[in-house]
Amino acid sequence: MALDIDFLRGWIGRTDSLADTATLAPLRALSATLDRQDPPPQAGDALPPLWHWLYFLPTARQSQHGADGHPLRGGFLPPVELPRRMWAGSRVEFHQPLRAGQELARNSRILDVRMKQGRTGPLVFVNLRHEIRAGGVLAVAEEQDIVYRDMPSAHEPAPAGAAALADAHWSRRLVPDALLLFRYSALTFNGHRIHYDRPYVTEVEGYAGLVVHGPLIATLLLDLLRRELPQARVKVFNFRAMRPLLDNAPFMVCGRQDDSHTVTLWAQDEEGNLAMQAAATLS
Repeated sequence: MALDIDFLRGWIGRTDSLADTATLAPLRALSATLDRQDPPPQAGDALPPLWHWLYFLPTARQSQHGADGHPLRGGFLPPVELPRRMWAGSRVEFHQPLRAGQELARNSRILDVRMKQGRTGPLVFVNLRHEIRAGGVLAVAEEQDIVYRDMPSAHEPAPAGAAALADAHWSRRLVPDALLLFRYSALTFNGHRIHYDRPYVTEVEGYAGLVVHGPLIATLLLDLLRRELPQARVKVFNFRAMRPLLDNAPFMVCGRQDDSHTVTLWAQDEEGNLAMQAAATLS
């Protein structure tokens, strides 16, 4: 597929602004989805790190979605004509806690659009930055990497997996059934069909099962840290998706405290392949 990267790079510098309120219902629902026994959230409670993803949700009209369930391309994000779109990773800085009930404002900017040739064809990377403020004060700054690629061929071999670390201090085994994926899709108003439409994901995109959301895996990693170190305050969190996890097998979220300020986190599939690598810096 011929891609006009100069045209796509014309989206660099585009901005978008949204307002939202940190309402209580999504907090209760995500706590239940993560199988936590938290007390009901109250106005003023601090949001756990990454739970800002419950807000500023995409709300394109039903007629404005493509075949994959994503909003049609060419609005704030560039119209990359490659069919597979994945959230490859993020770098998140937590400057101060967001609190339930707060009025929030998010300013977004496209930082870069670039293309490179991958093993199976062209890849387009879009890097964007979100800044979330409460009461005019910066609370969360996040850079996201989104990658677009072509569909795999019918005879394309699966990429070799890198081995996950073997020295976890903590771990949790999870079964990513369709209910978990549906609930998270509903909570984040994510229409991407790879997470809930089995005929689509297997017959069109060529996966062997429903795909576990990258943001859900990242949230589960920090949830593991929260379970093991409940008093810790996360200042910085970085993650990168390495290999998809599917609903046809359990997976593990794992962690290791390297020192008083650094935690290494990762997710691995049942065969021990690294699916996501991450690191948290504590205050």
